[in-house]
Amino acid sequence: MKSNLNNYVSMIALAILAFSSVSFANEPGVQKPVRVFIFAGQSNMVGSDSKASDIKRFPPFAGLEIPQTNIKFSYCIGRENKLKSNGWVALSPINNVVGPELSFAKKVSADSEGPIAIIKCAAGGTHLGGDWNPDNPSGFKMYPLTVDLIRESLAEFDRQNIKYQLEGFMWHQGENDMFNEQYMADYGKNLNNFIQKWRDELDAPELKFFIGELCTKTIWGMDLRPRMYAISIGQKSVAAQDKNTAYVPTSHVGVEIGGGVGLHYHYGTLGQLEHGVNYADAYLESIGVQRKLRPQLPRLPYADKSPVKLFVLAGHRNMEGERAFTQNISNDPQLKKLLRSQKQIPFRYQLGGGYLVSNHWESLGTTGYYETFGPELSFAAALKKSKDNIAIAKFTHSGSQIVDWTPEGSEAKSRNLYPQFIRFIQDAVSDLETKGHPVELQGIFYHVGENDMSFGPFRQKSPAWIGSLIEQSRIDLKQPNLRWFVSQQPPTDHEQVNAIDVTSELARAAEKDPNWIHIRAFDLPKQDRQLVLDESGIIELGKLMANEYQNIEN
Repeated sequence: MKSNLNNYVSMIALAILAFSSVSFANEPGVQKPVRVFIFAGQSNMVGSDSKASDIKRFPPFAGLEIPQTNIKFSYCIGRENKLKSNGWVALSPINNVVGPELSFAKKVSADSEGPIAIIKCAAGGTHLGGDWNPDNPSGFKMYPLTVDLIRESLAEFDRQNIKYQLEGFMWHQGENDMFNEQYMADYGKNLNNFIQKWRDELDAPELKFFIGELCTKTIWGMDLRPRMYAISIGQKSVAAQDKNTAYVPTSHVGVEIGGGVGLHYHYGTLGQLEHGVNYADAYLESIGVQRKLRPQLPRLPYADKSPVKLFVLAGHRNMEGERAFTQNISNDPQLKKLLRSQKQIPFRYQLGGGYLVSNHWESLGTTGYYETFGPELSFAAALKKSKDNIAIAKFTHSGSQIVDWTPEGSEAKSRNLYPQFIRFIQDAVSDLETKGHPVELQGIFYHVGENDMSFGPFRQKSPAWIGSLIEQSRIDLKQPNLRWFVSQQPPTDHEQVNAIDVTSELARAAEKDPNWIHIRAFDLPKQDRQLVLDESGIIELGKLMANEYQNIEN
């Protein structure tokens, strides 16, 4: 504890020293007012279970552990023992903790003009119905605390003759309200009141609010599924009715890998950094800055009326490639070839449950929204020897569980992916056929949900759920013999779930169906973390899927 405190004091001293040399409001040529963003909420806004020292492990965010001297930052973080900036300082991690404001500030500064400043007030385990209640705050009384912090921070700008404008309010909270029946039922009503009171309080009737989705990839996304759903309904209803409020998806971001079975309820370092990018994208879109999409293929690379073999890849966090970063293979002469755009292989995708969608057919290449890649690159490379026309369609949601893919779905109806998934395949087939190409659907390559293997009830039901998905997909796609290649990495090895032999159950189910191919991906390179695969694991997974397909074809 003493060591952490010393590190924190040293970092703040460095930030103050660096910040003292910057005064962007008085620099020649600076005309725009400072855009002020407010960040507020509970533990996943604080940055719990993250470490600034781990930022270097994630190449797209390298350097964010260093103070951003061009960004002003004022904060009050924590519950009983609060950490306070006591004025404006340079933006940096607080007490070695990573918050979404770090990556948010970097992206917004890079993609839009004008200086920015961030005011942050957050504390873990706080309620909108109580602590943040504008009318009757209880507990840690976060609403009045945040009001005071904002007023004091803006008053300092006034004293320095710095012009500013309130630009956006980033809100990430709701996990604790779902444990209180009344707070959960009233979340939408309470959130609407919260937003209106803030606009009145700050005399900013058009202030934009960005409401962060509660991450369904966490353990709470499974064992508290109905409660998470109830909060999401409240949040979405407010965003739908308020033109200046946006609902920000976050279920596709990385989540901390915990001890034991590996599941967690905090984003951790990677998730926090990606969390900030989501808020930045939502804000930038609100001011007319659109995310850059990869270019559409001007024409398909096939001879007229020639048949096309279509491969569909589907799954969760490892099919997306959550922790496979392009930078980590870009210096390897052999592996970096995978990153090249492959115009001879058309590719379309829907990732993160719709967070990123392709612009029709594109050249196969890296598409991860956080500079990551999936197994489709090595999968395609392994198929290159074929002279056939090939196309790949990829549908993923790393914040989903297997039940979300079933035709029946779950009580969390908005999380049901099956209709989208089938429509995605149908659209891919239809588009190729419309362009004059007969389509041969070669199979669906589905990587079993990683998180499901760590939660007993879901692990138990996984084989039946997958069977239901396979059976109904064949009916809806009018392909009674459609092949399903179901790959499975070693399931979580822990006493809490080891009594459920999911591998044997999946194998038994596949033995009854000649077109259900069970792929045991048990010889992948050794991984540092449970559940997730790094670059080497993702590359080998793609090769393995392709090899299993070729073995059947040959």
